[in-house]
Amino acid sequence: MPSIPIDWLPPIMFAVLLLFMVSGFPVAFALAANGLLFGYIAIEQGLMSPALLQALPERLFGIMSNDTLLAIPFFTFMGLVLERSKMAEDLLETVGILFGRLRGGLAYAIVLVGALLAATTGVVAASVISMGLISLPIMLKHGYDPKIATGTIAASGTLAQIIPPSLVLIVLADQLGVSVGEMYAGAMIPSLMLVGLFLLYLFAVGQLRPTALPALPVEQYTLPAGVLFTKIMVVLVPPLALIFLVLGTIFIGLATPTEAGAMGAVGGLILAWLKRRFTMAMLREALDATTKLSCFVMFILIGSTVFGLTFRAVDGDLWVEHLMGGLPGGDLGFLIAVQILVFVLGFFLDFFEIAFIVIPLLVPVAQSLDINLLWFGVMIAMNLQTSFLTPPFGFSLFYLKSVTPASVKTWEIYQGAVPFVGLQLLMVIAIYAFPGLVTNTVPEGVKSSKPTQLDLEIERSSQYGQRGQAEDGANPYGGNVYGEESRGQFVPRFSRQSLEEFK
Repeated sequence: MPSIPIDWLPPIMFAVLLLFMVSGFPVAFALAANGLLFGYIAIEQGLMSPALLQALPERLFGIMSNDTLLAIPFFTFMGLVLERSKMAEDLLETVGILFGRLRGGLAYAIVLVGALLAATTGVVAASVISMGLISLPIMLKHGYDPKIATGTIAASGTLAQIIPPSLVLIVLADQLGVSVGEMYAGAMIPSLMLVGLFLLYLFAVGQLRPTALPALPVEQYTLPAGVLFTKIMVVLVPPLALIFLVLGTIFIGLATPTEAGAMGAVGGLILAWLKRRFTMAMLREALDATTKLSCFVMFILIGSTVFGLTFRAVDGDLWVEHLMGGLPGGDLGFLIAVQILVFVLGFFLDFFEIAFIVIPLLVPVAQSLDINLLWFGVMIAMNLQTSFLTPPFGFSLFYLKSVTPASVKTWEIYQGAVPFVGLQLLMVIAIYAFPGLVTNTVPEGVKSSKPTQLDLEIERSSQYGQRGQAEDGANPYGGNVYGEESRGQFVPRFSRQSLEEFK
């Protein structure tokens, strides 16, 4: 086999990964295959010790025992149960009655219901499809501009990606090494501000183009005061109580996100039962969908772990650090480059893929630039939300197109989504300009849910490891980890705590 310089391996490895993904190969298996392939090449070239692969079993068991990730199936199950109990329909009808008489009132209702669904169900596809099926025909019937109507529905459905308890925030918290509770608290103000920006945009459109967002006839949304009050209490109060149960207990420090997710799952079942919509068929469907999504996440995480093990062993982390850390402008240049990268990747990749592939490569650079990882993570989460709206591959646009009448053209949906993408990017800039929106909103009592894995760190730095021998001629733990001289090849080492646990 011809010799390959170690400096060439990281870019070649990354290019081959992109080739795998463009070819349509499943992402999880593309990551694992790429890591094993280049691990074999590095071992054959004498650039990596075969003993390094012994770390894989411990890492995989560590993933399985990470109780932070347990929040994903809990929140997914809660959302699916509530979605199948027709919460979206009830909320749209009730909030539509409250706001329908205002100019653009139905659009306001959709944004507010999208926010409520995001804080309870958190399922983008279900939110977009439900609101598209129920509200879009009414909006078109009463003269709403198709572009404004479809853009509002698609954008409101994507709020589930940034409003806690978002799965995006759970995954980012795990990859960045911060607690999920802190990530939830840090994202709360920016996410509410984004909802406010959506409402402000619709208000401005209503004032400038009154015919684009008309008010609905009063007779269509008129109910006696007693009936309306009862409807509000029955429809709005239970989901708001569930939101407090899930998020309130996290913010006051009473429960970890995993524990709150478990309570939310039970609360979702209770609400479905109280509405007399709980059936075994519904439970089976929710469990089946939850299992599929959880397995999807775990397989991608396992694949990214295999890829990351080899990528860092061949100094891929240093390649990324030199590539991104050497940009002009220091931390500002790095942040701009990262946001552009994440935004462009969002045209083609799902947020799980971006989070598991790209984010671990950027964390060491962010740390070297002394960037607050919580603030960094919320900015990326806000940017990732645009991946659901950016034409031509935004998933929300596809979901909405599947339920729109033939009279609504695809280009109209694209046009309607563009202003909301701009508002989301504006919110990214606001988070950068005012870091306190994130960092000053984390309560001191927030409980974290930390991984319990035996963490084998393989950073080529003074903190994680070194090339060759240490400065004093010996490994800091009394000799080479694998009992041999390294002679210019990367030697990982355990953290002191992990080494004691391993012994």
